[in-house]
Amino acid sequence: MALNLSQKKEVVAELAEVAAKAHSLVAVEYAGTTVEQMTAMRKKARETGVFLKVAKNTLASRAVVGTEYECVKDSLVGPLLYAFSKEEPGAAGRLIKEFSKGNDKLKAKVVAMGGQQYPASHVDVLASLPTLEQALGMLARALAEPAAMFARAVKAVADKQGGGEAAPAETA
Repeated sequence: MALNLSQKKEVVAELAEVAAKAHSLVAVEYAGTTVEQMTAMRKKARETGVFLKVAKNTLASRAVVGTEYECVKDSLVGPLLYAFSKEEPGAAGRLIKEFSKGNDKLKAKVVAMGGQQYPASHVDVLASLPTLEQALGMLARALAEPAAMFARAVKAVADKQGGGEAAPAETA
């Protein structure tokens, strides 16, 4: 079904708004994917904070102008499904990687993040990025480690000097 001019403007505006706030983009070839597979992927995308959209490449190219994804506009060729990570940088990569395991026709074509375009094979790298909770846990461990090391060092010095035992209380 062909879109009229106002519908095309709406699609470009919607994609531009999402692209301006997104953390990463994965464009995927989806030809041969069944309706059930696409429905399941869309449901999972909503749960994980990924924006999925099938759009004409000319409209997507116009939408990314002025965003950090402008670097991909010349690579948008063929029927593509656009997956923008809205909450976590690796969410779109994890979604595409998960669904491409069960569907060999789903193939990443473009991966972009931070104003850089990467080869399609980088979808695995993007998928391996930690979630927000994992990153916060890693930060907490990194911040707690120096204090723990200091405590162990103080205890080791105290044990070496014999101060590890409680001293008898002085009587007055």
